[in-house]
Amino acid sequence: MLKLKRNLLSVALASATMMLAHGVHAQSADENADTEDKNLKQKSEEKAVELDSYTVTGILGSIQRSVAIKQDSNSIVEAVSAEDIGKLPDISIADSIARLPGLSAQRVAGRASSINIRGLAGDFSTTLLNGREQVSAGDNRGVEFDQYPSELLSGVTVYKTPDATLPAQGLSGTVNLQTVKPLSYSGAKASLNFRLEENSLGELNSGFTDKGNRFSASYIGKFADDTIGFAVGYARLDSPGQFKSWGAWGYPTQAVNGEDTIVLGGTDHRSGSSDNVRDGLMAVLEFAPNDVYTGTLDLYYSTFEKAETTRRMEFGLGWGSGTLSNPNVQNGFLLGGTYDGVRPVVRNDFDLIDDRLFAVGFNNEFWINEDFRAIADFSTSSADRDQRILETYSGAAGGDLMDFTLDPINGPANLVFGLDYSDPNVVELRDPGGWGQAGYDKDFEIKDDLKTARLALERSFLDGPISSIEAGVNFSNREKSRSADEAFLDLPAGVTSVPIPSQFLSGPTRLAYTNTGMVAYNAPALAGSVYVRRPNNCFDCAAKNWAVEEDIITAYLQLNIDTELGSVPVRGNFGLQNIDVDQESRGLGLPGGDPSQAVPTSDGADYDDLLPSLNLAFMLPADQTVRFGAARQQARPRMDEMRFFANFGIDQQRNIWTGGGGNARLRPWEADSFDLSYEKYFEGKGYFSAAVFHKDLKTYIYNQTNFNYDFGVFDLSGFSNPPPSTIGEFSQPANGDGGTINGYEFAGSIPLGMWVDALDGFGLIGSYSDTRSSIQPLGPGNSQPLPGLSRYVGNLTAYYEKEGFSARISQRSRSSFIGEIQAFGGDRGTRYIRGEDIIDFQTSYEFQSGTLDGLTLLLQVNNLTNEEYREFFRDPGVIDRPRLYVEYGRTVLLGLTYKF
Repeated sequence: MLKLKRNLLSVALASATMMLAHGVHAQSADENADTEDKNLKQKSEEKAVELDSYTVTGILGSIQRSVAIKQDSNSIVEAVSAEDIGKLPDISIADSIARLPGLSAQRVAGRASSINIRGLAGDFSTTLLNGREQVSAGDNRGVEFDQYPSELLSGVTVYKTPDATLPAQGLSGTVNLQTVKPLSYSGAKASLNFRLEENSLGELNSGFTDKGNRFSASYIGKFADDTIGFAVGYARLDSPGQFKSWGAWGYPTQAVNGEDTIVLGGTDHRSGSSDNVRDGLMAVLEFAPNDVYTGTLDLYYSTFEKAETTRRMEFGLGWGSGTLSNPNVQNGFLLGGTYDGVRPVVRNDFDLIDDRLFAVGFNNEFWINEDFRAIADFSTSSADRDQRILETYSGAAGGDLMDFTLDPINGPANLVFGLDYSDPNVVELRDPGGWGQAGYDKDFEIKDDLKTARLALERSFLDGPISSIEAGVNFSNREKSRSADEAFLDLPAGVTSVPIPSQFLSGPTRLAYTNTGMVAYNAPALAGSVYVRRPNNCFDCAAKNWAVEEDIITAYLQLNIDTELGSVPVRGNFGLQNIDVDQESRGLGLPGGDPSQAVPTSDGADYDDLLPSLNLAFMLPADQTVRFGAARQQARPRMDEMRFFANFGIDQQRNIWTGGGGNARLRPWEADSFDLSYEKYFEGKGYFSAAVFHKDLKTYIYNQTNFNYDFGVFDLSGFSNPPPSTIGEFSQPANGDGGTINGYEFAGSIPLGMWVDALDGFGLIGSYSDTRSSIQPLGPGNSQPLPGLSRYVGNLTAYYEKEGFSARISQRSRSSFIGEIQAFGGDRGTRYIRGEDIIDFQTSYEFQSGTLDGLTLLLQVNNLTNEEYREFFRDPGVIDRPRLYVEYGRTVLLGLTYKF
C-alpha cells in the first residue's frame, strides 16, 4: 500500500512538473467559468456547521472559524469569518479582505475599493459569490468591492493556489464571497444594526451634510422539520463623503534668474462633497427534503448611487501667461513666488454614478448513492452603470496677482489671491482658460451580463489513496459593453460671458489651501437651462464605444488525495482543466482617422488551453502543516484592450497601411506558479505561517507594433489608390514576454492568553509580505513598475475581548505603488501612489444577561489618523514631485446591534 501511495504522489508531481515545464500551448482563459469551489468550499461549510455550536463567540469565535477554514483547506487560502466582518469597522467587505496576508486595498474616493493580491492589480484576480463568477460595474473585469455590504456576507475565502474545480480562477488569486447556508444554523436568528456617522472635515459645500447613517437587518430560520432554510438580509448605507485636495499639472524646467529650474506648471485646488447611498438585499432558500437532494437558491441585489459636487480652481503657472517675481528657488526647485496676470478657471463640477448589481444562482446537489454525488448549478449575474461627468467653468474678467508657496515633498501649494472669487459680481460664466468651451458633459453607460451552467459528478472512495474523483463541465457566456456620449458646453448666442443666474447660486465654498472662497451653484440645473450642447465626435470618443462577448467551456478532472507518505498523512488534489474560448469584440473603425466616417467593425478568435494544478498538504506532528502548490494560472485580458476600435489609413510616404487600436484576438496573461507554505496551529485558536511563492509569467500584455497586420479585416473600399498589399503596421496591445514575481509572507494569529494567564482575552493578528517583480508592463526597456505592486504590505490588529467588552485597533500598510484610476476623458490611467498606513479602531460592549441581553453598543473610528492620499510624478533622472494631495478626514460611528 505504501508503495502505491508513493507512486501516486510521484505520478502527480511528475505530471504537474512536465506540464508546467513544457507548457501545453494553445492559450486560453480562466475568466468566464463560474460556480462553487467544491471540495474546499464543502469542507469550509461543514466546518461552519460545527462552529455554529461553539460556545466561543465574538472576536475569538470568528478567529477560530477563520483558522479552521485555513487549516482544513487543501489549498493555500486566507479566510475571514462572519464575526470578523460584523465586528470590524468596515464600510464594505473590501476593508476586511485588505487585512488578509499578502493582500492590499487601493482607496478610491477615500474608501477601499479594489483589492491587490500578491502585487497584482484587481484585473488579475477573479471574484466569486457563492462560487460563481461575478460581473463588474467598472469598465474592466476587476470587481469594486465597496459595492458589497459587509453585513450581508457570512465569510470570504481567498484562494492563493487554485484547483481544477474552480473554473473561474485568477492569476493572482480567487476571492470567494459567501452568503449564509440557513440549514447549517441550529435555530432561528435575527439581528438589527444601526449606526450614525460623522466626517471630521465638516460640511465643505453648501447643501451637503457631514453626517450619515447605516442600517441593516437580517433573519435566518428553518421550517418543515428543518428541511427548509431561509435567510434574508437588507443593508443600507447613507454616507457622506468630504475631501479637500490639491493637484499639480506637471513640472516643466524653465529659466528662473538665468538658471534652469523645476517649476510648478499648473495648480488645481478642490473642495468636494458627495452623497453615497447603497442599498443591498440578500436572500437564500435552502431545501433538503431527504438524504438524496439539496437545493439552494440564492439572490443578491444592490444599488449604489454616488452624487459628488466638486468646487475647484485651476490655472497655469509655469504653463500659464502670468509673470513671475520674487522667486524662492532651492536646490533647483521653485518653492514660492508671486505671479501677476493669472487667470483661474473657477469650476463647479458634478459626477453622478448609478450602479446596479444583480446575481441569482440555483444549485442542485444529488446523492445518487453514498459513493456518487452529482451537481447541477445555474446562475446569471448582471451589472449596469450610468455615469455623468459634468464640468462648468467661470472666472473673473481679468488677471489676478497671486502669491504661492509649495511643499516639494508632498504638496500642497498654498495660494494667496488678490480677488475675492466668492463674489458673483466678480465671477461670471465664461472660458477664462481659453479652452474653446464653457464646460463639458460626458455620459457613460456600462452593461455586463454573465450566464453560467455547471454539471459535475463526484465518485468517493473509502479505501485507497484517492478519496474521490471529480469531473465536470462549466459553460459561461459573458457580454460587456460600454458607450459614451460627449459634448462641449457653450454659452448661448456666442456671448463670451454670462452672469450666474441668482436662482442657481448657493452659499460659497471655502477653497482648499487658499485664502479665498469661490462661488458655488447648482451645476446640473445650470447645464440644463443656460448652456448649449455641441456634440464632440472626437477620436477618443469613438474609442469608448465597444462590446466584448465571450463563450467559454471549461472541462475539468480532479483526483483528491488522502493517503500517507511513510508515517506522514498527505492530502490534496491533482487536476486538469481544458478551457475552450470563443471571443468576439465589436467597435468602431475610423477610416483615415475621421470620426465622422466611423463604421462598425468586429473581430475575434477561438482557442483552447490545458491547465494542470497540484496541491499537497503534509500533516506533521504537533499541529504542523507543510503545503506545496504548483499550477498553470491564467487571467483573461482586460476588456478595454480587447475592444476592436481601429484608426487606420495610408502612410503616403511609404505607401503602406498603418493604424492603431485594440486587439480582439488577445490571449490571457499566463503564469506557472509555485507555492510553499509552513503552518503551525495552536489548538485551533491561532496559528503562525511562513510562505514563499514564485510566478513565472509566460506572457504579458503590452502595446506593440504588429508589422504584419492584415488590414483586410476592414472595409477598405473607400480609399483611392490603395497600397498593393493589405499587410501593414498596426499598434495594439499584444501578448509578449512576461517576467517573474517572487515573494514571501509571514502571518500569525496569536491569542496571548494561551501563554500568559494575565493576558487572557488579549491577542494579536498580523502579517507581512515582501513582493518583487521583473515584469516590465509597458514593454522591454520601460522601468515603470507593475500596477498594484507594493513591495511591502503589512497588517496588524491588537484586540481584547472578555465578559462582553471588546476593543481592537487595526493598521493596514503598504508601500508606494502604481495605481489605476479613472483619468481625464473617463478612461483608465495609472498614477504613482505613495505608501500609506490606515488605522481603524472599534470598541463595544455586549449585554449578556438581563433585559438587555443581545444588545451591543459600539464606537468606531475609520481612518483614525486622517491619512492623506498622495500621488507623485516619477521620471528617470528627476527627483520625485508631488502630484495630488487629498484629505478625506476620519469617520466616527456610534451605533448599536441587537441580536435575538
